[in-house]
Amino acid sequence: MKYPITLYGDIILRKKAKEIEKDSEGLNEIIENMWETMYYADGVGLAAPQAGMPIRMFVIDGSSGADEEPELKDFKKVFINPEIIELSGDKWVMNEGCLSLPEIREDVSRPDTVRLRYFDENWEEHEEEFSGFAGRVIQHEYDHLEGTLFIDYLSPLRKRLLKSKLNDIARGNVRPHYKIKVPVK
Repeated sequence: MKYPITLYGDIILRKKAKEIEKDSEGLNEIIENMWETMYYADGVGLAAPQAGMPIRMFVIDGSSGADEEPELKDFKKVFINPEIIELSGDKWVMNEGCLSLPEIREDVSRPDTVRLRYFDENWEEHEEEFSGFAGRVIQHEYDHLEGTLFIDYLSPLRKRLLKSKLNDIARGNVRPHYKIKVPVK
């Protein structure tokens, strides 16, 4: 089942998501639906709040970055209850977009490397370091669990210049090719 993508302006995108219990009913189905939703929307990652669920989980398929980073060829992971342990490395700028902010892409500076503790879909605990494109996407999706959006990293001037686009998104005046959920105030 494809979830509608929650658009900018909905309060769920600004709240800190809650941890998931190990025996949460229907979790495997939610994970399957998140993959289906992300692929349908042509996303690289999808956080549960974007699918209308205030829980600490995201999915990422980084294989689209394999041309530049061959190690991403089979990079497909579920992150449950992730916790950033450390951000390190030089900051670098990349043009980011977000399914919850259709038609907006902006340059965002983030550290190169993230060390993360998380559970996978089998409830196996991992502590890993990710850098490059994978590290970037993980930081972006993790931000969704904290109630942060990539536009929060922009300068006040840049945010003012985007104000009318953001207002249009918040009103549902966008037409992406995927199902959307117009914000609830």
